[in-house]
Formats: sequence, C-alpha cells, structure tokens
Amino acid sequence: MDANQVATLRALLAPTGWLERTRAFAQGLRSATRLRGGLLVVGTPTEEPWHLTAHLDEESRLAGIPELMPTLVRWNPPPEAPAHLRVGLARLEAARRGETLFVVTPSTAPVPLLERVSDARRIGATIFALDQGDPELDSLAHEALTVENVSFGAAQHLITSACGDLGEMDRAEAREFSIAREYGLATRRLTAAARERGLGGNDGGYSGYPPAGGNNRYRTGVRGLRDRVARLLDTVSGPTA
Repeated sequence: MDANQVATLRALLAPTGWLERTRAFAQGLRSATRLRGGLLVVGTPTEEPWHLTAHLDEESRLAGIPELMPTLVRWNPPPEAPAHLRVGLARLEAARRGETLFVVTPSTAPVPLLERVSDARRIGATIFALDQGDPELDSLAHEALTVENVSFGAAQHLITSACGDLGEMDRAEAREFSIAREYGLATRRLTAAARERGLGGNDGGYSGYPPAGGNNRYRTGVRGLRDRVARLLDTVSGPTA
C-alpha cells in the first residue's frame, strides 16, 4: 500500500473514529517508549510482523522520532541473517522499564508468547497489543487495539501513518515556538531601548499593552506579540517625518 492508497483509506475511514483510535495508539507508543531502540515488535512463531516493522521503521526515520524505530524480535532467527534480522527472544528477557513490547498478531496468541509478554511486563516494560480480539493477551497489555470493521493490514498502515504524523506535529510546534521566541527576544530588546530613552509608564518601561480606553484590544498568542512589537517600535522610533 503506497502513500496515496493510505491517504484514500484514511479519507474513507475518517467518519468511523478509526483515525482517532490509531492516532491515540501511536501517541501512546511514543509516550511509553523513552529509550532509543526500546520499541520491540513481536508476533507469533508462524506470523512475524515484517510489514508493520518495515513501515514503522520508515515512518520513524522520516519523522525524526528515533524512539519509534522498531526492533523486530524473532522466534527462530537464522544465524546468517543480517544483525537487525537475527534478534531473538533473549531480547525480550532483557526488556526493561522505559521500553515497550508491541505484540502484533491477527490470531490468538500462543501460550509461549503470553508467558514472555507476562515476564516482560513484570520486569517493567510497557505492553501494547494489536489483535483481532484476544482476551488473554489484552489482559496483559497496558493498551490494546482490537481490529474490527477493517482488515488487519489496513489497521497496521493506519498505525504507522499515525506515527509519521507525530513528526509533523513536532515540526509545527517547533515552528510556533521559534516564532514566539523570536518575537519575545525582540520585545525584550526594544523594551530595554525604550527604558534607555526614558519612555514608558510609571515604572520607566513599556508594558506592551494599549493605553486604557483605547480602541485597540490586546490579543494573546503570536499575533498579539506582533502587535506589541509594532507598537513598541513606533514608540522607540518616534513619529515619522
């Protein structure tokens, strides 16, 4: 499934609540995983979540979220496989607090998997589960998402896409913070200049608010900062010729 197909799927499922569910699930994965390389993805001995792991790896790299770069844990990795494809069950035994075990299985989890999930939880790892209705697995999970009304493959794509969206949200917040910091610095510099010239209110400074009784209304946020800087600049510069 390519990006266009995922976008079409998301548009079709928008009224169903699935986008909100997968977004919350992705946010939970990120919040629970505090260590780089600490997102462990495991399936059953007969169904390994290759597809989800590959897409999650791609989305996390593009989004710049290293804590969501997954480690695929395999039941019987061949010794000749590349290093990232021969991580065995011993990795689950080494799981610790700050790491997440993400169990992905479209079928009922076998007892050996349940035992290892229980052990990882006891050690302190956070357990997430994606299944099609598995009471025993869900009872061990801190957070579980049961796939209904969509295919299991589609649900996996929605989750990995939601993980990629987290990176875009981070970039938007960073841009807003950068703008606010820029205008905050400008305000402090102009306020200092106003004080040096003896302008301002009773305290010798400039409050940045319009005079009482004026027609202007103070607005919060970045727009308000721009208004304050503009008014302060007019005060410092004096009237134009």
